Amino acid sequence: MRDRAHQQSRHRAGNQRAAPGIAPFRGTRPRERNGSGFANAQWHYHRYLALAQAASLSGDTVAAQNFYQHAEHFFRTMRGQDL
Repeated sequence: MRDRAHQQSRHRAGNQRAAPGIAPFRGTRPRERNGSGFANAQWHYHRYLALAQAASLSGDTVAAQNFYQHAEHFFRTMRGQDL
C-alpha cells in the first residue's frame, strides 16, 4: 500500500505545480499565429489567472500572489506583441 501511495504522489509531482487541493489547468494550448507567440502568451495569461483565482479561493494568498505575478508577466508580453 505504501508503494502505491508513493507512486501516486510521484505521478502527481510530474503535473503542473499548484496549491494543494487545486486541480491543474487542463486547457489545450493554442497554436501560434504566424510564429508571433501571441496566442501562447494569451494561453499562459489565462492559465495563471485561473490558478491565482483558485489559490485565492482556497485561502492561499502567497500562491495566489505568485500566480498573479506570472499572469502579469504574460499580460505584458501580450501587450508588447499587440497585433
